[in-house]
Amino acid sequence: MWRYLKRVLIGKPLKTLDEGQTHLTKFKALAMLSSDAISSVAYGPEQITTVLVTLSAAAIWYSIPIAAIVLILLLAITLSYQQIIHAYPSGGGAYVVATRNWGSNGGLFAGGSLLVDYMLTVAVSTTSGTEAITSAIPALYHYSVPISIIIVLLIMFMNLRGMSESANFLTVPVYFFVLMTMVMIIWGGYNIISGQIHYHAVADYGTPVAGMSFVLFIRAFSAGSSSLTGVEAVSNAVPNFNKPKEKNAAMTLAIMSAILAFFFIAIIFFSFYLGVVPNSRTTIMSQMAAQIFGGHGIGFYLLQLSTAMILAVAANTGFSAFPILAFNMAKDKYMPHAFMDRGDRLGYSNGIISLAIGAIILILIFHGQTNMLIPLYAVGVFVPFTLSQSGMIIHWFRERQGWWVAKACINFVGALISFILVVCLFWQHFSNVWPYLIIMPLLLYMFHAVHSHYVKVAAQLRVAEKTKVQLHDYDGSTVIVLVGNVTRVTRGAINYARSIGDYVIAMHVSFDENPGKEHKTANEFKAEYPDVRFVDIHSSYRSIAKPTLRFVDVIAKRAEARNYSTTVLVPQFIPKHPWQLALHNQTSVRLRAVLNSRENIIVASYNYHLHE
Repeated sequence: MWRYLKRVLIGKPLKTLDEGQTHLTKFKALAMLSSDAISSVAYGPEQITTVLVTLSAAAIWYSIPIAAIVLILLLAITLSYQQIIHAYPSGGGAYVVATRNWGSNGGLFAGGSLLVDYMLTVAVSTTSGTEAITSAIPALYHYSVPISIIIVLLIMFMNLRGMSESANFLTVPVYFFVLMTMVMIIWGGYNIISGQIHYHAVADYGTPVAGMSFVLFIRAFSAGSSSLTGVEAVSNAVPNFNKPKEKNAAMTLAIMSAILAFFFIAIIFFSFYLGVVPNSRTTIMSQMAAQIFGGHGIGFYLLQLSTAMILAVAANTGFSAFPILAFNMAKDKYMPHAFMDRGDRLGYSNGIISLAIGAIILILIFHGQTNMLIPLYAVGVFVPFTLSQSGMIIHWFRERQGWWVAKACINFVGALISFILVVCLFWQHFSNVWPYLIIMPLLLYMFHAVHSHYVKVAAQLRVAEKTKVQLHDYDGSTVIVLVGNVTRVTRGAINYARSIGDYVIAMHVSFDENPGKEHKTANEFKAEYPDVRFVDIHSSYRSIAKPTLRFVDVIAKRAEARNYSTTVLVPQFIPKHPWQLALHNQTSVRLRAVLNSRENIIVASYNYHLHE
């Protein structure tokens, strides 16, 4: 049943040689990797006006110069990541750049930040998509968290089906949103020129607003910079592009940034021109669409639908980048090797599933509220931005090729602005971003612990070229068979133990509840196997594991003194149907778990297969 369900949800397995079929064209890559960045125009501009309106609605005009600075940062980041794509085409983005130029700790700091950020990407995107849905259908407002979780699970299963299929699916919502936003901008511009929409700005551009300060300006700028999240995803996924990989990835990044810049400044302009003021129930995009399309008509609902769709699938950027980043860190032995395993559809399934679980936990912790997630989300982006762009400055000073001075200057501008943003985010939003100061040290500790473990294991398992391996020559073998009742399973296990052992012991654990039954078991066994030693261990505390472990330790010491190996044979029966496994063999699982802790014994299973 599970195998059938898995095939329905994920699809049939692909051969390893089919990997080339999963690579992306620019058209598909733009849909798959830009959904997070492009969709951020649905909430990034709103974050700016939400901060400004805390002072006064008249302060909304400041959103225009703030947007201009955001676009300067976008240009610097885009040019920087294009350089990263060509300099480090193996993928990994900020993690690889920081590792090569700042050392392992710098790389781990960037990698850990991005891992958390991709979880936040999924959480923010799905909660924003849910807000777009509840703006159009207010009756669903109280079901925001369950809707967000369902969206995460749907995107997870879509990605488990493989990169190519998920890209095919994503082309519809991404290009539908791009089309509807273009229609809204063009139609809004036409209505302004034709006089059908009139100027409703709360205050004219340049009007002094009492109380406006540099601190508030920087706070609004740092909030609006959340629109730049997701720009780095293309540099992480370079290996997934068709050849020439670097050229196609760089072109995709340029197209994505151009669309993002145009939409961002257009939405900022319309929100100022139309006098739109943010509120907790209706998004700025929703209010703008209602005015531009002349009410809640077909244009309004199509835009809301496209916004909800792209915000929901914007989480896919995290699902595209997280598994590849986890793969690169696992390859360097800083994350479990399980993240290097490919699933049936050639995707890194463990990374996809881990990301979905992390995002769902964040949605539950923050109750699906986007505003509470965004500051922490922005920190997770701009720390790697700072490390990667400053790392590229080191890279150019080391390489000194081509226009390296100009390239280093571009990286310096991006690194400086990104660093200022990180400082401002901690200064202005400390109550929201303080978890970062706890999460990162824990992640760094985990990375080093994993790396240390793998290094130690490799050292212990490595066979030196000039050293002979010392093999132990045993004179015989002791086999301990764990016995519950005298059954066919017991008979098969005893016969197998005789075939491999020189000395066979049957061990049984008895309890106080039914002493008559225990004597009966001993008599039945002795009658069946008079030549096999039967040992009954009494347990007053109804524990099987501890008495077994103590007995095995004693026998193993005696066997070692005689130069015998010690094997513990755990009999168990295997039901016909997989679901029936949950009904049996719990004791054997626990016994194997405790016995595996001993270095000087071998633990083996004897399986008896049932036919009904």
